[in-house]
Amino acid sequence: MPDIGRLLIGLGIVLILFGLFVFYIGKLPGDIVIKKENFTFYVPITTSILISLILSIIFYLFSKFF
Repeated sequence: MPDIGRLLIGLGIVLILFGLFVFYIGKLPGDIVIKKENFTFYVPITTSILISLILSIIFYLFSKFF
């Protein structure tokens, strides 16, 4: 049971760091933004890849420990 606690604390720290990164950096290079007069189109390609990578690592760690 202590291993689950350590894992959850580690995941919490990773999520906090990722949240701070997104909050302060905002748009990552590779994200597409098209702005017109009254229209904005936003495609977060790099952000989506980064989130997918982080979730893949988290799910891999969960499958490894459980």
